[in-house]
Amino acid sequence: MAVSLPNGIILALATAYASAITVTAASNAAECVLTATNALALGDIVEYTSGWSNANLRLFRVKSPTGTNLVLEGFDTTSTTLFPAGSGAGSIRKINTWTQIQQVMDLTSSGGDPQYQTYSFLEDNYDRQIPTTTSAQSLAINIADDPTLPGYAAMKAAALSRVVTGLRAALPQGGFLFYNGIVAFDETPTMSKGNVMQCKGGFALQGKPVRYAT
Repeated sequence: MAVSLPNGIILALATAYASAITVTAASNAAECVLTATNALALGDIVEYTSGWSNANLRLFRVKSPTGTNLVLEGFDTTSTTLFPAGSGAGSIRKINTWTQIQQVMDLTSSGGDPQYQTYSFLEDNYDRQIPTTTSAQSLAINIADDPTLPGYAAMKAAALSRVVTGLRAALPQGGFLFYNGIVAFDETPTMSKGNVMQCKGGFALQGKPVRYAT
């Protein structure tokens, strides 16, 4: 049993990507193996796009690269219902550069809640529920106002581009959270007497987050 405080979390935005690498095959395994001619290294972070909708636009850490194959660390694709055999071909692209978002005041998550379908039969006098999907998830990031900081400029540029962008959270107790989504950013800071001026950022997730314990 353990408890943690968020103090010391470092956020960074992906600001440069390598060219996409073609993936010709992906295995159904406890850790997915991709067939792709590559020059990737252990620990590289890649965005994966394929015929598997449950994997699209998620960020994974590279494990055991050989030049013709690589493992997506921790990505379990054993279920052929969720990941139909033969449909994992697509592409990956490495994140080359991360830019720290400095002066983060707070980071909160919303959405991601289970959704249910309620039904009953004519002969029943009670309702039943079955899970369907989860609601759309987003992050709210408030940063202290300073337009001279690289992280401020990176948030602004990503919001203007409206392209899917990676976000990394390095946790103080060890480990990482990786998100991938569309950035929004309001350059008009809050102006309340006696309080720190803050700019509001948003991050609309386009794929499920990925977490690594170390």
